Amino acid sequence: MVSILITGITLDVIGTVLIAYTAIRVHDRVRKEHTIDSRVMKEMGQERTIGITGVVLIIVGYIFQVLGLLA
Repeated sequence: MVSILITGITLDVIGTVLIAYTAIRVHDRVRKEHTIDSRVMKEMGQERTIGITGVVLIIVGYIFQVLGLLA
């Protein structure tokens, strides 16, 4: 059951880092470009996917943590 808890914590950390990375990248890109063109919009779409993946990992990580504590 410890492995379930460790897996949950790991997924939570990965998800949190992905969301933070996504936010930092999009802000850096807009800051450097000073405008939002089609290239920036495409990259923002890709970063949105990474952000959503991060949220899913956080939720799955939470479930694993709860299961690990209950077991």
